[in-house]
Amino acid sequence: MIRPETRARARALQVLYAWDTQRTAADGEARRADIVGTGVAHLVRPGPKVMDHAEALAAAVILDVVAIDRIASVAADNWRFDRIAAVERNIIRLAVHELRAETVPPKVAIDEAVQLAHWFGGGRAPGFVNGVLDRVGRSMGRLG
Repeated sequence: MIRPETRARARALQVLYAWDTQRTAADGEARRADIVGTGVAHLVRPGPKVMDHAEALAAAVILDVVAIDRIASVAADNWRFDRIAAVERNIIRLAVHELRAETVPPKVAIDEAVQLAHWFGGGRAPGFVNGVLDRVGRSMGRLG
């Protein structure tokens, strides 16, 4: 059985993915996490507590996306962050937010992100996500 926190992270990833891909749409308007989350909720029908947690996580990432992207860009050696696939980019954003917020132990944030990469990313996504987040965690002094 999947823990509610893991479900919330998966839903937050879906909200972030939708937000990320829609913010470059023709209208150029950045969508709010709660608006995008409503669409995700209609598709996946998560429990209300899971979706509330997911929207809160996604909103926190969106509010601080510039700083999060800056941190992740430094750790993503030789990769322009905007050129990383949207799924992997948003998994990294979510985990960097959790590493910065210190709401969960760093190894939990990284392990959960790697699990999301297994579920939603390409074949090389888990290793790439793990490598970037390991560098982020070490640069923040959160990993030994």
